[in-house]
Amino acid sequence: MRKTKGFTLVEIMIVVLIIGILMAIAVPNFIKARSNSRLQTVVANLKQIDSAKEQWAMETGQVSGAACVSADLSPQYMKSYPLNSPVTGVYTPNAIGTNPIFIAKDADQWKADPTGL
Repeated sequence: MRKTKGFTLVEIMIVVLIIGILMAIAVPNFIKARSNSRLQTVVANLKQIDSAKEQWAMETGQVSGAACVSADLSPQYMKSYPLNSPVTGVYTPNAIGTNPIFIAKDADQWKADPTGL
């Protein structure tokens, strides 16, 4: 009987099964971590906009309800206005005394509600 070197079909199938199980565990965790990271980035950007807006209002003597636009905040109160978000959407500073908002352009792309303010 001649000895051949290599793997049997059963051994290869077991390895493929193990890799499949590992992927079934890892991929959902990766997707959840990426979604949480995006949420944290958006909330941090909203907090930065709110802080810059309040500083702008105090230094310029604006009252509650006064309009504020992104041009009022950047570059003096923020290094740069967040345009490249990890989620496609638009940041709006809103009026003084109200929270800034982020509107995602595609609801399926990001399913989270940043209520961290």
